[in-house]
Amino acid sequence: MPKREGERASIAIVGPCGAGKSTLALQLEQHGLRAHQIAQEHSFVPDMWKRLTSPDLLIYLDASYDACQRRKQLNWNEADYAEQLRRLQHAREHCDIYLDTSQLMPDEVTKKVLQALQDVMQI
Repeated sequence: MPKREGERASIAIVGPCGAGKSTLALQLEQHGLRAHQIAQEHSFVPDMWKRLTSPDLLIYLDASYDACQRRKQLNWNEADYAEQLRRLQHAREHCDIYLDTSQLMPDEVTKKVLQALQDVMQI
């Protein structure tokens, strides 16, 4: 939802580590969209995603603990993962697009998000 004619909408992407935020942001940029990943999962400020970019649209990428571990080989346990989800609760409650990426390949995530974006805004 651009603020002025011709201005690209700002898209913020949040989710737990390993959900695919940076990959999706890169893919959306390659499609001419202005997308930023927000490391909300590391912040104690519930609406940090909103304060950092004041996005026009918020995408929440979710992924299971097992999927995140498989993708990133992170050095944290399920309690750490649960804490990330707790920190992401505000963003999840306010997202415009939600997608569980646990069983998806990066190109599938991009395709599904682009389809969802067509439903909520003109791209």
